[in-house]
Amino acid sequence: MIPQKKRGQMIVLSGPSGAGKSTVIAELLSERSDIYFSVSFTTRKPRMGEEDGVNYNFVSEETFQAMVERNEFLEYAKYVDHYYGTSLKVIEEKLDAGIDVLLDIEVQGAAKVREKCPGAVLIFIFPPSVEELSRRLHGRHTDSEEVIEGRLRQAQIECSEIPNYDYLVVNDTVSKAAAEIMAILTAEGCRVKYHLDLMEGV
Repeated sequence: MIPQKKRGQMIVLSGPSGAGKSTVIAELLSERSDIYFSVSFTTRKPRMGEEDGVNYNFVSEETFQAMVERNEFLEYAKYVDHYYGTSLKVIEEKLDAGIDVLLDIEVQGAAKVREKCPGAVLIFIFPPSVEELSRRLHGRHTDSEEVIEGRLRQAQIECSEIPNYDYLVVNDTVSKAAAEIMAILTAEGCRVKYHLDLMEGV
């Protein structure tokens, strides 16, 4: 029997606002309790139903900038007028313990992670169509028409980055999207490069 890999795997999940990332992640984590979900920091206000420390760590812009100055982020970026960042210390601790880490970050942040961590697995998630994305954004009833139009324009920009990702998952249904991501993670975890050091002397 091959023992657990010594270092965890970093998984980056990106997609436009309205793609259903949070719902898919919740489904994924209910099936895979061995994955650590990195809760990002953000300067935006919580949406209805979101909890501080669960969905995001909600902080002021002053607090966020102080964290930037202390080099506390693996990556950070500005997205639709708000800052988002990923804690470096917590992630390194989990990876060093052999625990896989899941990050929910936008395309700018994903590019920075790929630059710093070439072995990260990048997955882009998108609804079946732009029309469906628009329907989901309107269905939230949390944003003005102007904000929604801005999010749809941003989605077009983000989609141009899909070729830089390793996998594309279409979120038609949550269960199907989560199952596809689990299949990706299973396959990635079986890559020889993650187990070479464990095979010495076998």
